[in-house]
Amino acid sequence: MIIKHKKEKFNITECKSIFSQLFGLMFRFPKNDGLLFIFKKEKYISLHMFFVFYPIDIIYLNQNKIIIKIIKKALPFTLFIPPVKCKYILELKNSKNLKLNEKILL
Repeated sequence: MIIKHKKEKFNITECKSIFSQLFGLMFRFPKNDGLLFIFKKEKYISLHMFFVFYPIDIIYLNQNKIIIKIIKKALPFTLFIPPVKCKYILELKNSKNLKLNEKILL
């Protein structure tokens, strides 16, 4: 799946099932830019970087696909307590020029 933001394009894999969301990037080196987690409604989502062996950027989106939180270079083997309610989470190798309050085209 390709998502767009201004001039940037990201080739990502969708994670809709509980199984794919549970394992995320653990023990994987994605061939594309990262993952998009899609939830049924906005809620607090805890994330961990256990068994993810490289830093990633974590982008939280609300139901309108607006960026509400960005964590740059999340380190391996760390835990993230949910800072905000979100409906989508992007885990990217490099979020490039994404900024708060901007809309992502999914």
